[in-house]
Formats: sequence, C-alpha cells, structure tokens
Amino acid sequence: MANATDHLWMHFTRMASYSAGEVPTIVRGEGAYVWDAQGRRYLDGLAGLFVVNAGHGRAELAEAASKQAGELAYFPLWSYAHPKAVELAEKISALTPGDLNRVFFTTGGSEAVEAAWKLARAYFKRTGKPNKHKVVSRYIAYHGTSMGALSITGLPGIKSDFEPLVPGGIKVPNTNFYRAPEHGDSPEAFGRWAAEEIGRAIEREGPDTVAAVFLEPVQNSGGCFPPPPGYFERVREICDAYDVLLVSDEVICSWGRLGEYFGAVRYGYQPDIITTAKGITSGYAPLGAMIASDRLMEPFLTETGMFAHGVTFGGHPVSCAVALANLEVFAREDLVGHVRANEAAFRSTLEKLHDLPIVGDVRGDGYFYGIELVKDKTTRETFDDAESERLLRGFLSTALFQAGLYCRADDRGDPVVQLAPPLIAAQQQFDEIEQILRAVLTEAWSRL
Repeated sequence: MANATDHLWMHFTRMASYSAGEVPTIVRGEGAYVWDAQGRRYLDGLAGLFVVNAGHGRAELAEAASKQAGELAYFPLWSYAHPKAVELAEKISALTPGDLNRVFFTTGGSEAVEAAWKLARAYFKRTGKPNKHKVVSRYIAYHGTSMGALSITGLPGIKSDFEPLVPGGIKVPNTNFYRAPEHGDSPEAFGRWAAEEIGRAIEREGPDTVAAVFLEPVQNSGGCFPPPPGYFERVREICDAYDVLLVSDEVICSWGRLGEYFGAVRYGYQPDIITTAKGITSGYAPLGAMIASDRLMEPFLTETGMFAHGVTFGGHPVSCAVALANLEVFAREDLVGHVRANEAAFRSTLEKLHDLPIVGDVRGDGYFYGIELVKDKTTRETFDDAESERLLRGFLSTALFQAGLYCRADDRGDPVVQLAPPLIAAQQQFDEIEQILRAVLTEAWSRL
C-alpha cells in the first residue's frame, strides 16, 4: 500500500528500504499460504513468525474469538478470574512435563521471559537467598526485546542502542556443532563441554549470585542449533548442584514445532519454568505464559504473599478462548503427531540442497530448520559483513519472496535461511520449499 510508510512504523525494519517502493502487504491466508494485495501467492515458510502452527484461515478460531467477545470481551486477572483463563491454565498444566502446574499469563514471549526472571529473583529473596539475581544464557540467543529480556538476549547488534541494560546477564557458548570451538568430532563430547561451560560461568560469578539459566530447546538465532546428546541432562545436573533454576524458553519451540507440545519433552529434561507464546493461539490472538513448578509458587501462598507482577492484557478472555479452540484443532487433527510423522521427510528434502556449493549445513528438528550458507564448503569459510549484506539483504530476502517463498534470511550469527512452516505442511510444501531455495540459492552463488 502506497501510504504504509507514512504512518506505520514496522518492527525490526529498515524503513529507508521502502523510500522508493511499496511495502509488501499481506491481505489473506489459507492453509500454508498467504496472498498479497496484488493477488500473488506465497508459501508461508516461517508460519508468520514461528506462530501460525495450525495454518491460516481457520474459521473456528475466528468464531471462538467472536463468541467470547460477545460474552465477555475483557476482564483482568488481577484478583479475579474468568472461565476461559481457568480452563486454559488447567489444560496447559496437563500437557507440561512434571509439576509445571502454575500458569501465569502474559500477552507475548518477551513478557513471559520478563515474568520468569522476576519470579526467579522474587523466589530466592523469599527463600533466604536474596543475592541470587543473575541469569545465564547463550551467545547469539534471542529471548525478547523488553529491557530484561533484552539483557538475557545474546545478540549485541540489537542491544547497543539501549544500553546500559539490566545488570546480571551472563553469556556462555551455544550448541552450534557445525562451528564447534571444541570437540568438533564428537557431538557427545561437544555437548558435555557446552554444558560444563554453564557450570564454569556459575562458578566464576559465584553460585550464590546466579538465579537462573535460560535456554531454548533449539536455539533460534544463529540458525536452529539443536542440543547435542546429553546436553540438557548435564545442564539439569549443574542447575541442581548450584540451586539454579532452569528456564526452558519455548516461545518458538512449544506447541508442536518440534513434534511435541513442549521441547523439553522432546529432549527429555525437566525445567523449573517454561516460557511460551506464539503457537499457543496459532497467532489468531496475542497470548503468552510463564509456566512454573508448584515449588516456585509455594513462597507466594502465605497469607500476605503476592507475586507483585502483572500485565493488563495477560490472559485476555478472547485470547484464552482462541487458545482453547486452537488446542482442540491440535487434538482433533493430531498436528503434533503429523510433525513427528513428517519431520524425517522434511529433513531429507532440505538435505537435497547439500549438493549446492553455497550450502554448508542443514540443521534443526521437527518443523524448525536452518540452512547455513558458506563461501567454501571444505573450509566452512563464512561471508564477511559486507558480503553478507549483499547476499542476504541485497539479494536473497527479496528474491525468495519474489519466487513465492516467505522465510527468513538472517545473519545474526553466520548467514542462514530459516524455515518453520505451519504444522499442517506436508511433502507438497517441502518440495516447493526445496525447489524455490534451489533456484534462488543457485542464482545467489552465481552472483558472488
């Protein structure tokens, strides 16, 4: 639309990019596809923003929102409840691993991460360890944009404008085995090393000052880093040894993205807190949640106890109604099982791209993959900043979209193309993704 740049300030967008052209405007979605204002169709290879897990155009989700708005459009969860929040909290607690039975609703992922850090601090203050306030997280990891979540985030490029941030953020190596600085010949040894780096960081800072470790099951930024074998098992042991909370940040990885309702289940570890958002409603309404263990709520169950935190629209009645309808779709169509049944086919289809000279690594799990681009497959030489700028923003992002594929070309680590299609996607969509990527990446290589 011609007037999109006059008043609309888009998120994470170089607004000057559209000074001489129109902003792409998406007007409709159906299944795994979206259409723009000119009627062109695109395969949604990123599920919007890792969000539209059940696919676009679900009339029953829109109807659930309309019905709830007609009954009770809004009421806060501040000292009051409403039926849909109660029902959804019960439903979520039945799906989480272990004793993660306490659901604190937010409106999105950053708020859920903020709530988790605040809970960790408040919990230790109330249990006689007031100095435990710091947070360990991984390099290049993204955990949100609000000031606390940004402090946990490990991406310098999106932090510098807002510093100084909240003190207490500690960074450790991530699990990018393709570029392992140690033990590059053994995933098991690399995983052990990466986990031990968390323990060493806690020791350096002082265990009496560290409250929590924040980890995604599969790290998003950098291009989908799955955990090496044994990694989370050792991290859990380290957290227990130092009385540090393990927070599984599943804003992306929950609700079927990895073939389970929660990534912690996929990889067999028990967190103390799960943060979630995005796919909980498949994007049909904004909602997030911090899900905590029964143990963490105990100090707040005294007569005058209170977790002094809240947000106006957390657990909004319409959003909760949509989430419940979304989970009904998940159960009726077994979307989680669909991912498990098809993830091997998705992987093998993407791995066909290994024959291209520009493709260095294909990694991920479930319906969540990153394809790392390289200058030299043998040496794994990456692109410098100027080359990456020309490759990703100067060509790939636009070329992929023009070819009919919406996905992410990113260099918040080494250059990658990221894919996370709706969970309804099947071989037809996998083949379409591979064919478009093959054509566009081949042309990209010819331009280098």
